[in-house]
Amino acid sequence: MKDNFDFERIWESKRTLRERLTTAPTIEKLRMLDPLHERAAAIRGARFREATAAQEKPGGYGDRKEKTS
Repeated sequence: MKDNFDFERIWESKRTLRERLTTAPTIEKLRMLDPLHERAAAIRGARFREATAAQEKPGGYGDRKEKTS
């Protein structure tokens, strides 16, 4: 499969976004975080559901007996 990535176009897009973000008002930046937060929560939820099936409970302090001489 041939790579269809135009890295110059990607880098230019990133530069443009960074420039826009430097001049954007704080409220706009905060609005951009909302969908990112929702996506991160969905990913965390999927990971958590998968991990709970084989998750072990950590031991607490004092569970380990010390050797005496």
